Amino acid sequence: MPSFRSYLRLAAQTQLLPILESGEETLVGGQAVMEGVMMRAPHSYCVAVRRANGELVTEESPLPKVSEQYPLFKLPILRGIGTLGQAMKLGVKALNFSTKIAMEDEAVKEGKPNESKELPGWLMTANLAFSVLFFLFLYKAVPFFLTERLQGSFPAVENHYVFVLVDGAIRIAIFLTFLFVLSRYKDIRRLFEFHGAEHKVVFNFESGNPVEVGNAQRFETFHPRCGTSFLLVVMVVSMIAYMPFAVKGLLAGMAVRILLLLPVAGLSYELIRFAARRRGSMLALLTAPGLWLQRITTKPPDDGQVEVAIHALNGAMALEKKQGGELVIA
Repeated sequence: MPSFRSYLRLAAQTQLLPILESGEETLVGGQAVMEGVMMRAPHSYCVAVRRANGELVTEESPLPKVSEQYPLFKLPILRGIGTLGQAMKLGVKALNFSTKIAMEDEAVKEGKPNESKELPGWLMTANLAFSVLFFLFLYKAVPFFLTERLQGSFPAVENHYVFVLVDGAIRIAIFLTFLFVLSRYKDIRRLFEFHGAEHKVVFNFESGNPVEVGNAQRFETFHPRCGTSFLLVVMVVSMIAYMPFAVKGLLAGMAVRILLLLPVAGLSYELIRFAARRRGSMLALLTAPGLWLQRITTKPPDDGQVEVAIHALNGAMALEKKQGGELVIA
């Protein structure tokens, strides 16, 4: 069984998965994990984690593209849903691996190196269930409930369009507060440093220059395809999507928000995808707040953390060559 600290780290990082993950099917992207980085290419991925003794350990595997397995996911909107679904599944798998390594290090430190280090399946399922329920509660139920309470003090909120805007503003405020509070913790700050290392290495790869620690460190940590930008776009698009549905009551409001989760995610993915390819366009301004917010969710990494990210990228690219994947630079 993991220690209480390991479980808290796992729970917090599972909740942060949409923020930490970046990438799409035809591009190189990645995700920060406990003491490491996961890098993915179109047909492969590699997770690299540094043990407490300094050793680098990896887990890698081929990764079939969702759109190749199911052609339906080549269509706009649907391709975003498929890609994001696979990214979340892969992200959980990468976190599971890094948690296993953390548990092994804890066991060695406690003088119990032969104890079972596998994360129980029921615990991972419970963690995922809690994360989904927590997300719905914090970002859907709480803003709607608070906005309803405001109607008694501010009659203007009775207007449906004003209600949706206030609901969205509260949601964004909760999101920013949640991120800021989490960023104050040492473990999460270190996670954000690995997030910065992942971004620097992806930028280095996209530049066409040799991927080396010195070259990677010259790049910034703010990347337009980051999940941080994606979540902010989701929150803005959500406000527009909720406008046609003038419902009353928490249950009806939650039903609308849950039903629109996938369409909103798919549309937001398309907007981020377009903006990442046309960084000088007006639409790219939509991702600008997400880039500003990455001042919280990414931190400058040290050379050792960049080395881990490069190790993960090299592992993914070596396996990608065997898969014959086509790489497209954004």
